Amino acid sequence: MPGNVTSRTQRTTAAHRVGDLPQQGWPLGTLCLPLAFLLLIVTVGSLIATLGPDAYTDNKRLADGVITHAAMLHQRFGCTGGPPSLDPLLQRAARWHAVDVANNRSLDGDVGTDGSTPRQRAQSAGFRGSVAETVWIDSTLAFSGLELLKQWYFDSADLTAAADCSFTAIGVWSTNHDADRTVVVAVYGRPE
Repeated sequence: MPGNVTSRTQRTTAAHRVGDLPQQGWPLGTLCLPLAFLLLIVTVGSLIATLGPDAYTDNKRLADGVITHAAMLHQRFGCTGGPPSLDPLLQRAARWHAVDVANNRSLDGDVGTDGSTPRQRAQSAGFRGSVAETVWIDSTLAFSGLELLKQWYFDSADLTAAADCSFTAIGVWSTNHDADRTVVVAVYGRPE
């Protein structure tokens, strides 16, 4: 026989060697991949449900837009101290009130269900100084930041708070517990 022909014994031995390799990866092969994906979806869904709505209510992009808007107003009105900076204590006070207003439909302004004022909430959060607050309540889940900014711009009290050059700190929180009620609270502060 010519030298390039292999015997049947050699071919079988090579095939057995490949089949004898230990299986790596999923124990039951590709059947487990869809099951693992389904398990991942169920686990993530359970985690989200367990954490509840408060864990996912803050809209960072919207909050950043409000801060940017306040910075533009400061610039437009000739403020020399620079834009207001995000203050975690004021953000905590804004969060408390946003969640309170979202959960209690009888609220529509600065006073909380416990009778607290923006200043009292800011002090409870640890902020020391003067504060002002703007509250926006919308009956839709989807809205643009432009709508929010227009309302605050054309309301003299809201515009005064946002454009006050002495307010150098800001905290913003937005929440939507229900599909028909979105609340955005901004707390502006002048640290002592």
